[in-house]
Amino acid sequence: MKTTYTTKLILLTASFMMAFTTILGAFGAHALKTILDDYSLNVFELAIRYSFYNTIALFALAFISTLLINQKKIKVSFYLIFLGTLVFTCSLYALALLGKPILGAITPIGGALIIIGWLITFYAIYKDLKVDCD
Repeated sequence: MKTTYTTKLILLTASFMMAFTTILGAFGAHALKTILDDYSLNVFELAIRYSFYNTIALFALAFISTLLINQKKIKVSFYLIFLGTLVFTCSLYALALLGKPILGAITPIGGALIIIGWLITFYAIYKDLKVDCD
């Protein structure tokens, strides 16, 4: 089976995100522990967790993309999940590091993008399943 452009794009992005998240996690665990208060450190760690979860999910999405006939919806899902993860986690990183509570108001936008991305994935799988079953 030939790997498509969409699958490669998802895998490359997920690989980079995993490396970057690991770097940020190590930075938070070592450099920020003595600088941030408990609340800010917890917010930073929450951002790391969500970045890891969504990065692992992107690897799963790459696998899903190899199984489906039409990858257009999967590509849209990927962009929404990736952008949502960036918005979600970066707003939390900024909240933790800058201490500006208003930045937390941006976080739900990222969460909504992630949810919409997964709902589109659900729809893409459903439509593909329907085609296979007919």
